Amino acid sequence: MDALRLLSRFALVAALTGLAAACGGGDINISPSTADNSVDNSSVTTNTTNPDTVDPDAVCSSRLLESGQEVRGDFRGKHCYYSRSFADAGANIKDDILFSPLDNNGAHIFAGSLFIGENCAEDECLADKGLRKGGDGPTLTIEAGTTLAWQSNKSFLIINRGSLILARGREDAPITLTSESDVDDTLSGDNFNAVQQWGGVVINGFAITNKCKYDGASRSALTTSDCHVSAEGAAGLDESHYGGDNDNDSSGVLEYVRVKHTGAEVANGDELNGISFGGVGSGTVVNNLQVYSTYDDGIEMFGGSFDITNFLGMYVRDDSIDIDEGYNGTITNALVIQAEDIGNHCIESDGLGSYSSLTDEERQAKISQGIHSAPTIEHLTCIVSPSAAQGNFDPGAGWRLREGIHPTISNAMVVSAKGADSADNNYCIRVDQFGVTEPTLNGIVFACQDKVRSVTEADVTSMGTSVTFANITGITDPSANADTDLQLLEGMPQVYSLPYGSMQVGGANLPASYTGGNIGGVMQGAGADWTQNWTFGLHESNEPDGEHWFEQ
Repeated sequence: MDALRLLSRFALVAALTGLAAACGGGDINISPSTADNSVDNSSVTTNTTNPDTVDPDAVCSSRLLESGQEVRGDFRGKHCYYSRSFADAGANIKDDILFSPLDNNGAHIFAGSLFIGENCAEDECLADKGLRKGGDGPTLTIEAGTTLAWQSNKSFLIINRGSLILARGREDAPITLTSESDVDDTLSGDNFNAVQQWGGVVINGFAITNKCKYDGASRSALTTSDCHVSAEGAAGLDESHYGGDNDNDSSGVLEYVRVKHTGAEVANGDELNGISFGGVGSGTVVNNLQVYSTYDDGIEMFGGSFDITNFLGMYVRDDSIDIDEGYNGTITNALVIQAEDIGNHCIESDGLGSYSSLTDEERQAKISQGIHSAPTIEHLTCIVSPSAAQGNFDPGAGWRLREGIHPTISNAMVVSAKGADSADNNYCIRVDQFGVTEPTLNGIVFACQDKVRSVTEADVTSMGTSVTFANITGITDPSANADTDLQLLEGMPQVYSLPYGSMQVGGANLPASYTGGNIGGVMQGAGADWTQNWTFGLHESNEPDGEHWFEQ
C-alpha cells in the first residue's frame, strides 16, 4: 500500500472511532468498497515485515462494547490476539466487523468464541430486533488471504439468523478457519491430522427445516410460526437457533474457504462438525469449500436450500457429507477422501428429522408438502477406507440413504478398492426406510468388496440408468497406471477421474446407456482440477505427512 492510501486508512479509522464514541456504541469497521468478488479492491495489507514498526491500530480489528469501552486485538509477533472481553459467549458481535490479512502468515487468534448477531428463540424476539432475513443483522467480513484461529477447543464460530458471513477468498489467497495449534505449527508428525483442536462453524438461517410445522400444500408456499430449532452447541450462552419459511434466505458467501481441525465437544456435549448449516437458504453462495481433519461430520445440512460447488472433504472421522431435515439444494463437484484407518460414510442422509418418532401419517404429510430431503448431487468421487469400527465411529462406508429421503445422484463413484476390507459393514450403498420415495441414481460406479446393505444389487441398479458394480476381492488398484480390469482413476494424487470412455469395470467399458458425461468429482487437465492451488493436504506442494495412503 502506498503512503497516501495508508494515511487515508488511518484517518478513516480515527474518524470512525470518534464518531462511534460520540454515538455511544457500535463496532468500528472499515467496510469493503465492493461486493463484486471479480474485482479485489477491498483486500488491504497494512502491516510490514518488521513487527516492531507495526501500528496495531492498522492491523488488528476493534469493537465498542455496549458500555462504550473500545476493545482491540493485541498485535504480538505476527498475530493479532483477541481476549474474551473482545468476543465470547454472551459477548456477541452486534455490528459489522471486518478482518484483513496479516503479513508473514499471521492470524487473528481468539481466546473465546466469535458469535455474530443476536440469537432469538421466540417470534417476539425476532420482531423486536427486526430480524426477518439475512442482512438484517450484522455482517462478518473476512478478506481474501485471512486466517482466523481459536485457542480453546471449547470455542467456535456462530453466524446467527439475520447475520451474514462474507468470506470471499481467492484461489491464490484462500481464507482459513483453524486452531492456534495449527497456526503455531505445533501439529506435527502423527498429530498433524489432529482433530478437536477447536469447535467449528455454525451457520443459521431462516430456510425450511422439517423439524418445524408448516401450513401450506407445497414447499414453495409454506408459512410457519414459532420455528426455532436448537442448533448444535446450543446450551446457555452458547445457544443458537435456526429455521423459518424463507428458502431464499441468504447467510452470506463462502468462497475459497478452508476449515481445519474441528470437532471439539462444546456446550451441552455436542461435538461440532466442520460446518453445520442450519436452515441456510438458496441466497447463500458456497463455492470452493474444504473441510480437513474434523472429528465429527465434515458438512451437515439441517434443512435449507443452498447449493455447493466444489467441495473437498478430507480425513473426516464421521460422515463427510451429512444431509437431514429437508435439505433440497444441489452439490456439484465433490471429492471425499477418508483417512486410512478411520471414517464413516461418504454420504449419510436422512429425509425426515426425528423420523422414528413420527407416525406414518405424519411422515406422509411432510413428504406430500415436499419438506423431506431431496438433494441433487452431481459429479462426486468418494475414496473410502474400508476400515473397521473404531471408538465412537462406525466402519468406513459409502452412502447411507434412509428415512424418507429422495436424492438424485448422478455421475458419481464410490471406491474402496484401495484398502483392505475389514468385513465389517464396509458397504458401497445402503438404502432403507425410504417410505414412498426412493433414490434416483444415474451414471454410478460402485467399486467395493462389500457392495450393498438392506437392498440387493438388482434393487440399486433399478433406481436409475447405468449403475454398475465392480467385483472386488482384496486390495485392487483402480487406476490407469495398473494393468487391471478396474480402471477408474488416473494420475497423481490418483483422485482424477478417467474420461468416461476410458473407464473399465470387469475388463469392459461402461454401459452405452450412460450419456451424462464424465463420472466423478474432479478431472485432470487445464482448468478441470478445481482443487489446485488453494486446497490443503491434497497436492504434493502442501502434503503434510508424505505420500498419501490412497496413492499407493
